[in-house]
Amino acid sequence: MITPQSESKSIHPLARFVTPEAISLLLKIQTEQIKEIRLWPNVILVVARGLTRFVSYADLPPIVEAEPPKKQDFILWRKRWRKNETKQAPEFWQEFYKRKFQQASSVSELYKWGVVVRAIKSAICQTALSFLRNQYLQAKRFIQSLLTGGYSTATETGNA
Repeated sequence: MITPQSESKSIHPLARFVTPEAISLLLKIQTEQIKEIRLWPNVILVVARGLTRFVSYADLPPIVEAEPPKKQDFILWRKRWRKNETKQAPEFWQEFYKRKFQQASSVSELYKWGVVVRAIKSAICQTALSFLRNQYLQAKRFIQSLLTGGYSTATETGNA
C-alpha cells in the first residue's frame, strides 16, 4: 500500500511516520478506502476510492515503530504549523494517540506510546495533553484489570 516513488532519489526525513491509519484519520476516510500511498520527495500522494490528495509529511504524527523524533523533525513540523492558528500539532493527533493507547495490548506497549507522546508534548496544546494523560491512565487501568481479573482503583501516575 505504501510505495516510495521510484524516480525519487531521496527519502523525506518524516517518511518514517507515514501510516495508512494516520492518513485515514487526517483525511477523515476509512483505512480500507486507501488504494495507494506514494511517497514523493516533498509530499505524499494518497489515492483512495473517490479521492486523490497530496498530504504533507509534516501533518503525520510520530509512531512507536519508527526512530524517535529528532530536533530536525520538530523544525519541519513547526515550519508547517506556522500556517495554522495554534502553531501546534494538528488536532487529529490527539485522536490518533487516543486510539493507540486504546489499542495497546500490554502495559509495555502502552508505555512506548506514552514515551512518544512525552517526546512531542511541547508540540501539543495543554488541553489535548491533559486529555491524553487521562486516556493513558484509563488504558493502563483497563490493561491491568485484564491481567489481574479485576478493575484496579489504585491511584496511578501517567507517562504521557
